[in-house]
Amino acid sequence: MTDLAGTEIPALVQQAHAAAGRVGFPVARDEPGHSRGSASLPGTGRVLAMLAAGCTGGSIAELGTGTGIGSAWLAAGMPADCTLVTAEIDPVRAAAAAEVLDSDGRVRVLSGDWAALLPPHGPYDLIFCDSGVRDAVTFSGLVDLLKPGGRIVMDDVTPVLALPADSPFRYADPKRELFAGESRLVWTELVLPDLANSLLVGTRK
Repeated sequence: MTDLAGTEIPALVQQAHAAAGRVGFPVARDEPGHSRGSASLPGTGRVLAMLAAGCTGGSIAELGTGTGIGSAWLAAGMPADCTLVTAEIDPVRAAAAAEVLDSDGRVRVLSGDWAALLPPHGPYDLIFCDSGVRDAVTFSGLVDLLKPGGRIVMDDVTPVLALPADSPFRYADPKRELFAGESRLVWTELVLPDLANSLLVGTRK
């Protein structure tokens, strides 16, 4: 299986996609119930894999496993001595992800609330926040879990030029405001090759 650019999609990512179909978790935008989650986008996944590749001897956290698509992309880039802890609050999705990722001993899938499950395993070199965090206090707590030089990633952002002219997100976007309001981060927005989606990436000073 390849993406639109003809680049091979890792087998584990394909398995996570198949698991999403089995449990009725919509990942494609034309599926009923889809909520714009973009960890399924190859552009997002390739950025995650690239960032994970720099975590030699380190640890990665993911909030919102789903069926393991983002986790599989992270695992595709992770060095052999890196670990990933990912938390999913929906038990059916967590079980599906655990089945997909069981073959990779570096990855641990936890079922439950990330706020209780992930802090004991920190600090982290990389955090992928894919669980709808929108308030500054919670976001600050995530930055607390980063090592100096560690990175935090948030997806599901639409580039300003891809927004309708009357969209309020042209002037105020909750996710961008979280990054801009956190003085411990140096951050930027990465626009994906489709020009319709972007990620926010911050490095802890």
